[in-house]
Amino acid sequence: MSGNSVFSFEVGHATNTGCVRDHNEDSYLTRPDFGLWVVADGMGGHAAGDFASQTISELAETVGVASSAQDLQARFMERLTRANEIIRDHAVSLGGATVGATLVALLVFEEAYACIWSGDSRIYLFRDGVLTQQTTDHTEVQVLLEAGTITPDEATDWPRKNVITRAIGVTDEPNCDIVSGVLQAGDVFLLCSDGLTEHLTDADISRILIAGPAQGICDALIRETLARGAKDNTTAIVVRCQPKHPEAVTDGQ
Repeated sequence: MSGNSVFSFEVGHATNTGCVRDHNEDSYLTRPDFGLWVVADGMGGHAAGDFASQTISELAETVGVASSAQDLQARFMERLTRANEIIRDHAVSLGGATVGATLVALLVFEEAYACIWSGDSRIYLFRDGVLTQQTTDHTEVQVLLEAGTITPDEATDWPRKNVITRAIGVTDEPNCDIVSGVLQAGDVFLLCSDGLTEHLTDADISRILIAGPAQGICDALIRETLARGAKDNTTAIVVRCQPKHPEAVTDGQ
């Protein structure tokens, strides 16, 4: 039988082309039955960015039901490696153009979770009223911030702040980072493309995440991004983790 025996998941999802772009290169996948949620943000324009992000989502959807957290991660990375190869082959067929996609994925098996990412799409965890970014942007500006070369205020308007240092499809193998943890009842995850965080601060996100159904939260995040000009495609997935057996969670604390 598929599904998580410890937690159930309330999921919302939304995507929008935005106010400037003429097509949507974002792609996403929600498979609570697999314990898998994905957002991919393509780059390369028509026939390239679309292809890259959709390839990642389509391959991820073949992961199936895993037997352990390690098995789920291995299955996902195998699909991601295959997607990487397909995207690189597609780039060759287009004459060597740069084709790729940023990626964030949330993997959950029972009470264990893992965040896997490449690029500047993000995963946030909203727990006990506190928002924590689980991912660290793979961007030039993040490198400069970590080196102390620029300040956070300078980073806001840095001319090359959208230049990414990693993406799926641009290197021989997927170049990802992974963080893992243990779920708690009431945890809310947000997966989003950088089209959202371009316009919304952590404080904005916290204010919207604090209440309401998952789908309503997603709709509100997109609506607020559009109200602020939405320069890029914007995609959001919200996953709220609820205990299937509340008394068991309470007894275990």
